[in-house]
Amino acid sequence: MSPQVQRTDPPYMQVVKHIKADIESGVLQDGQKIDSVRAIAAKWKISPATANKVVGTLKAEGLVRSEPGRGSIVTRDQVGASAKDRVIRSLEGRIYATNERAEIRAAELVPAPEEVADALGIPVGTNVIRRQRVTLRDDVPSSASTSWYSGEFAESAPLLLEAERLRQGTPKYVEDQTGLVPAAGKDQLRADIASEEDSAALGIPLGSPVLRKQNWVLSAEGDVIEFGQSVSVPRRWATYNYEISR
Repeated sequence: MSPQVQRTDPPYMQVVKHIKADIESGVLQDGQKIDSVRAIAAKWKISPATANKVVGTLKAEGLVRSEPGRGSIVTRDQVGASAKDRVIRSLEGRIYATNERAEIRAAELVPAPEEVADALGIPVGTNVIRRQRVTLRDDVPSSASTSWYSGEFAESAPLLLEAERLRQGTPKYVEDQTGLVPAAGKDQLRADIASEEDSAALGIPLGSPVLRKQNWVLSAEGDVIEFGQSVSVPRRWATYNYEISR
C-alpha cells in the first residue's frame, strides 16, 4: 500500500519523519541512496517543490549528502539522540540502529565526584552507580558516555552493576525495577577538546574537537533518576525537533 500524507504535520515534514525513521531503524543504511526528488513526489503524491524541500531538510540535518552521479546518499553523521529521544526509544524497545552497538566498559559503585554529587543532589563522596559505555557505529567508536545513578539503586536494580548490556535498555530496566517513571529532562551541550580519557575511549588524538553533553532525567516529583555525561567525535550534527506554540 502506498504511503499517504496525513494532515497533522506539514506534508514535507511527514515525509522527512518517515525517511528519518527508516535511517534510524537501519532500513536505510549508511551509503545507501534514498529516492530521488521525482520518486518522492510520485510516491507521496506531493509536488516536486515539496519533495525537494524533503531532501533539503534531510541534508540540513546531516542525514543525507549529495554525491555526484548517485543522488542523495544516507550519511549517519548524527551526534546521537537527545536524552529525551534516547529514553523514549528505550521505553518503546528501540535502542540502537542496526549498524550500531554499545560496549559497557565499566559498571561499579564509586564515591560521587563533586559535579556528580551536585547533579544528583547528594553529598560529595556518597556511593553512586557509574555505568560507562562506548557506542560504535559500523564498529567505529562514535561516542562515549557515563550514566550515574543513586547508590540506593544497587539493591533494587542490581544489574546496573554488571558490565553487560541490558536487553530492554537501561531506562526501561530502571523504571521496571524502581517504579520511577521518566517525566522530564534537561540537556546541556558545549564544544570542548578531547581529554586523555576521551582520546582512549574514542581513538582520537588528544585535544581533538568534541561535543560534550550532560543530561538529567527526572521523575514527576522532580527527583533525578539519571545523570548522564557523554562526548562525541567531531563533524556530526546534533538535531533536535520541537514544536512552537503560543
